[in-house]
Amino acid sequence: MTDIMGEISAASSEQNAGVAQVGEAVTNMDHATQQNAALVEQMAAAASSLRSQSQELVQTVAVFKLDDRHDGAGLAGAGRATAQPVLLSMR
Repeated sequence: MTDIMGEISAASSEQNAGVAQVGEAVTNMDHATQQNAALVEQMAAAASSLRSQSQELVQTVAVFKLDDRHDGAGLAGAGRATAQPVLLSMR
């Protein structure tokens, strides 16, 4: 009878240790999930900021137009004068 009680006690201790490990793993997963959520929020804010900045950049460069003399022939006309931007308006 003493042997059975000893085995039950040992099994109970092992079960207790296993439950503690599972609890620790769940806590670690919760921590990682919270960190990921914070990173997602930061990435969303960065993406929004980048979108705004790119829209501002598009608006800023929209006032420039290449002189009509330049047809976009690329390097074929390398001997020609370099295209200079022309300010159309200051909106």
